[in-house]
Amino acid sequence: MPTEREKMIAGELYNGSDKELVEARKFAREQCLKLNSKSPSELETLYDEIIVSLFGVQSDVTLTPPFHCDYGHNIKLGRNVYFNFNGVVLDVAPVTIGDNVLFGPNVQILTALHPMDATTRRSGLEYGAPISIGNDVWVGGGAIICPGVTIGDGAVIGAGSVVTKDIPEYSLAVGNPCKVIRRLSE
Repeated sequence: MPTEREKMIAGELYNGSDKELVEARKFAREQCLKLNSKSPSELETLYDEIIVSLFGVQSDVTLTPPFHCDYGHNIKLGRNVYFNFNGVVLDVAPVTIGDNVLFGPNVQILTALHPMDATTRRSGLEYGAPISIGNDVWVGGGAIICPGVTIGDGAVIGAGSVVTKDIPEYSLAVGNPCKVIRRLSE
């Protein structure tokens, strides 16, 4: 029988009140609080420790506080990733971020979903869909990336966009809902 965590990662309905998941979210929130509450000089000495605790591996990611996530360990970071102020990642499903990716302030990456059926939703069960962001992507400030979306290499997402569908590589996409308005050179 799969654990609630295994069901969560697989995109199946799971119970978010499961003790293991509650403890994992608590740990991630403690790490985010540590990151978000330190002065820049204090953060210099603790930054690498917080990154390893949060993501499970050493990374050259730059997180400009405040930053928030559900679990951290479900986020796979490429090299040279930058999150500006107020980054939010709800990582109940895997989030894969490529190399050289820039996130403007107030970007939200949301893998979490709730059932459309009110009875099931009332039961407390939830699920998620993974998000994949390619290499050399720039996501403008205030953008929201919805569950199950893939953004291709070299894409640019305009500020304030709500990305509900896959965005092809080397595309400029803007709006709500986000739509491709032109092809970019590679």
